Amino acid sequence: MEYRRLGSSGLKVSALSFGAGTFGGKGPLFGAWGTTDETEARRLMDICLDAGINLFDTADVYSEGASEEVLGAAIKGRREKVILSTKISLPLGDGPNDAGSSRSRLIKGVEDALKRLGTDYIDLMQLHAFDAGTPVEEVLSTFDVLVRSGKLRYVGVSNFSGWQLMKSLGVADRLGYPRYVANQVYYSLVGRDYEWELMPLGLDQGVGALVWSPLGWGRLTGRIRRGKPWPEGSRLHHTAAFGPPVDDEKLYDIVDVLEVLAEETGKTVPQIAINWILQRPTVSSVIIGARNEEQLRQNLGAVGWSLSAEQVARLDGVSATTAPYPHFPYYRQEGFARINPPPV
Repeated sequence: MEYRRLGSSGLKVSALSFGAGTFGGKGPLFGAWGTTDETEARRLMDICLDAGINLFDTADVYSEGASEEVLGAAIKGRREKVILSTKISLPLGDGPNDAGSSRSRLIKGVEDALKRLGTDYIDLMQLHAFDAGTPVEEVLSTFDVLVRSGKLRYVGVSNFSGWQLMKSLGVADRLGYPRYVANQVYYSLVGRDYEWELMPLGLDQGVGALVWSPLGWGRLTGRIRRGKPWPEGSRLHHTAAFGPPVDDEKLYDIVDVLEVLAEETGKTVPQIAINWILQRPTVSSVIIGARNEEQLRQNLGAVGWSLSAEQVARLDGVSATTAPYPHFPYYRQEGFARINPPPV
């Protein structure tokens, strides 16, 4: 397993990390993801640790806290071997203070997460979404207190826009509060929007990407093919509406190239899709999930080798899309590119 620094921090995380969204299995979305119980979770964690994975990610909203509870039970007795990452801010109830990033919500949310996880500190706490109703200063000052108290070690964000993240970093620098070192982002061959603004920001500001859904919300498993219905048992039957939109024709074009590369390399379609992401700038770790041991072992095969430059170029070409304004001039016009070349 390769280890990389999490952004500009000194924390080293495994190039592949494990997402515990399949743990617990409550509700229409997370129940479709998976229903892993404590016994199976410990088995999956054994495999991850043997493979060198040290980062395990969850969130308070995953199965209404059950994911954190199952993950906490699975790490019991080996807390020092793992880096625990969780997220906060999305609604956990119908009350006026059950969502967002207010001081009240963050303090209570961290205390509740610590109890569910069965630990006295969280290695990485990320805001699951930007709260436009709470001043950035209030959010960061609260994180400052929680870090100083030892309950949190690092802080990050997820699903922020470029200006939201940059404003937060600017306030942190101005007032001496903890900087966000991680940005948990959606990034895949069928979803490359991260490259337009957030990737250059990450390069400039030292914010590492933790990539969620590297297989395009389950579309790059090798089972989704042109002219064929979704396979029986695919979670897409229940979860497609919850995930990022994907153009079907673009998807099929990408899968066609992935299948050719699978024949050339002897690797699987998911392994190739994940390996492509691992070669992109700013990526600190790719979060893989698994409903069973077979899926996990297959995803672990994405490391320990690299696509060739020519193979990467083929995937770049088939998955490329036109950047939105104001980004497209930097990709399409020589004058702009000479002044400020794009990162990829």
